[in-house]
Amino acid sequence: MTLHREGYVIMTVGLILLSLIQVGNYFLFNFLGWSWLFYLLTAGVLVMAYLIIQFFRIPNRSCMFAADDVMCPADGKVVVIEEVEESEYFKDKRIQVSIFMSPLNVHANYNPISGIIKYVKYHPGLFLVAWHPKSSTDNERTTIVIEHSSGKEVLFRQIAGAVARRICYYVQDEQKVRTGEEFGFIKFGSRIDVFLPLDSKINVKIGDVVKAKLTKIGELV
Repeated sequence: MTLHREGYVIMTVGLILLSLIQVGNYFLFNFLGWSWLFYLLTAGVLVMAYLIIQFFRIPNRSCMFAADDVMCPADGKVVVIEEVEESEYFKDKRIQVSIFMSPLNVHANYNPISGIIKYVKYHPGLFLVAWHPKSSTDNERTTIVIEHSSGKEVLFRQIAGAVARRICYYVQDEQKVRTGEEFGFIKFGSRIDVFLPLDSKINVKIGDVVKAKLTKIGELV
């Protein structure tokens, strides 16, 4: 396991602040003779430090998928599988698969298929809760489209949640990418929508817990 570069500043500042709080607790509660409260707060500080560090963890995973497989781009839970009108890029009907990422999930994001980046656009917006129906169109988000070697295109969208305030992405137009390569990171609670052609085979169902680089969410046919 490694730690993501997007978390270096946050982890450093967070751990410094927690250390200062801990020092203050030590002198205050030992002076008052409330050592039991010091130990209780110490446990709380350790939990907070753990939560900050674990949010930016990057587990070591192998990525092995067939050429037509659509890999899950993020850790989380499948909350939506439905036929929708995709209005930003395709402007026609697609199958939407949405993955909700809680603050306890790994928040690095990975390319679901190999191909050529055909569209990248960042949209500033609101910060509705990630499972809100309008979060896909109203929240801060980034839309990316990959053209597969078959000519079919897959759109995926990073969506900020009520807690998230920064979406990071690292790809650009006409860049060649491979399945499982990192394309971005979302800080704190968030969601990823994937839009597949209507004839795609779907391999997951609502409520499934999925993992990036390990779970196949569908197949281009």
